[in-house]
Parts: sequence; structure tokens; C-alpha cells
Amino acid sequence: MRSEPNIDSIAEPVAKHHIAPENWVDLHADYLFSFAFSRVDNEELARDLVQDTFLSALEKKTNFRGDSTERTWLTAILKYKIIDTYRRKANGFKAKDKFGTPVNEPDFFDPDLNNWKKEHWPALFGVEENDPLHNKEFMSILQRCMSKLPPLWMSVFKLKHLDDEHTDSICKDLRITTSNFWVIVHRAKVNLRSCLQKNWI
Repeated sequence: MRSEPNIDSIAEPVAKHHIAPENWVDLHADYLFSFAFSRVDNEELARDLVQDTFLSALEKKTNFRGDSTERTWLTAILKYKIIDTYRRKANGFKAKDKFGTPVNEPDFFDPDLNNWKKEHWPALFGVEENDPLHNKEFMSILQRCMSKLPPLWMSVFKLKHLDDEHTDSICKDLRITTSNFWVIVHRAKVNLRSCLQKNWI
């Protein structure tokens, strides 16, 4: 004879997250603004992106399945808004200037040595992990150096190193080839290193 299942042993369904648009500004606006500002370096643009995110989320709220938290869902929408901003900047370059290269980009390498030129040889940064004030100053200088990169370079660099996006996704979103991507990443790193050496060391 088959016994009846024990009701107490049946697992309760996992409760999914629900959204509450009336609380978005109080709960998420500051976080989303910080996220956007760290990627676009412009307060007004960051605020506009957050507002656009809230509007888009309101329009798409019926699509929210509750599989993630409200903040995760809003951040995902914001990331697409930021990528759209990057793409518009990337499309602003002339076709012949695929990389958005500065006109007078310094030549850091000696082709005969296949290495850095002596005057551009990398020096140690001397960042102390246990010194928050020291690191805060370093990060401030790094942000300033990043802001000097051409917009396309900065877009690629931030997507790769801040958002950990895959190379294929970045190339697709910014409509660049894989070879262009690696050239941009290399040049961005070299120029950042040079800027940091001038302003930090």
C-alpha cells in the first residue's frame, strides 16, 4: 500500500524577487549613479543615464521575471545604456581613423630591441596596498589619465577591465574587429603607463 507523501517534507517553492518602482530612487539611485560615473566620467551624463535606466525599467517592468534582484536587473539595463554611449562615441571617429589615435602619439618602443625605449622604460609604481589614502590618490591620478585617452580607447579599456566583458561582446557592441581591439587595448595600456609615470612616480 502506497503511503501518502508527508506534506511537511515537500519543499516550498523559492520566492522570487519583486520590483517596487516607487522605491527605486531611494534604494538604487546613488549606486547606479556611482556605477555610471565611474564609466563615463561625466556627472550630467551619468545622471541622464540613471534617469533613462529608470524610464526603460518602468516600460519593461512586465518583463522582470524575478530571477535576479531589483538592483542587478537595473544595473544590467544601465550597462546597455552605457554601451550605447560608448558606441555613439566610437561611431564619431572618421572611417580612416579606426583606433581614434592621437595625432602625436609617442613612440614608446625600440623595434631593434623589441622592447621599451630607454626614456620610456617602465618604473615601479610603489602603490602600498595597506595605505588607503595612498591608494585613493593613485586612483585619482589613474582616473585623470584614463580621461585623457581617446573615447574609443577608454570605452574598450573600461569594458574590458572594469566590466570584465568578453572580447567578442566588446567587438560586437562597438563594431570593431578583433585585431583593432587588441591594438587599442595595447595602446591604451602603454599610454596609461606613460601618464602614470609622469604624474605618480
